[in-house]
Parts: sequence; C-alpha cells; structure tokens
Amino acid sequence: MKNDHATPAPKPIAIGSDDAGCELKAVIIAHLAARGLATSDFGVPDAADKTHYPDIALAAALAIRAGAHDRGILICGTGIGVCITANKVPGIRAAVCHDSFSAQRARKSNDCQIMTLGARVIGVELAKNLVDIWLDSEFETRSAPKIARLSEIEKQFLA
Repeated sequence: MKNDHATPAPKPIAIGSDDAGCELKAVIIAHLAARGLATSDFGVPDAADKTHYPDIALAAALAIRAGAHDRGILICGTGIGVCITANKVPGIRAAVCHDSFSAQRARKSNDCQIMTLGARVIGVELAKNLVDIWLDSEFETRSAPKIARLSEIEKQFLA
C-alpha cells in the first residue's frame, strides 16, 4: 500500500566558503554526507579561487530565501563577514556559532536558517560538533513573538 503522507526528502543544506574556509567546508560537507545529508556548494572549489565572501554568502542566502534550502552553513576566516552579508538579505537570520550554547540557541531562540563558522577561529572537531548541535536543534515556538518583532523591524527599513 502506497503511503500518500510520506515525509518529503529534506532539502539539501546550502554551504559556502571563501578561500579562508574551503578546507573546513570540505570537512563539513563530508561530515554532513556521513549523516546522510545532501549539500549544495555555493563556495570556492579551492584556496586559489579568491571570490569574495560577500558574493558567496549572498548566493546561499538568496537560495534559502527562495526556498531551495531550509538551512545553510557559511564559512570564512572568522564567520563574521559571511554572517553580516547573509543578514542583509530580508527574511534571513544568520548567527556566528563558535560555542555549543550559541549554536543551539541560534536555532531554538532565533530560528536562524544559517550558521556561520570561522575557519581561523575554531578547530575541525569543534566545527563538526557545532554543526551537529545546530542541525539537531529546532525552533521553540515560545520565541515566536520575538522573531515576529524582528520581522517587523526589518520591514520598517525595507519601506
């Protein structure tokens, strides 16, 4: 008997990095694949490609905003530049996640669709652990009024 209510396959995770983060990005892609998760790579293929991080973060954030992806992981040297860029896209919430509590709360309290990591700030094993924490965390609806207020503020400046 066919199940007409089957859960749809999860959307691929948008991932991207500049030259500073391409090695960590490759590790995270392999880590996600080991979890059975697909990715769409918006980043540079290697450190020789000097595409600026704002262009990479913008492409990934726009793909998430368009609905092609539910979540994204962006990596640069500090995680700050890609975070700032992604947050410029209306409707996108990104957070730098360099500790387990921030990674968890980025999802649970702030419903962030994008986590950012600094390849020059954290080690590989910590990065993989933070990705797992972030992916395993879901938005807590008790924070919905705060997120609604964030959206109202954003709309004030888009007018």
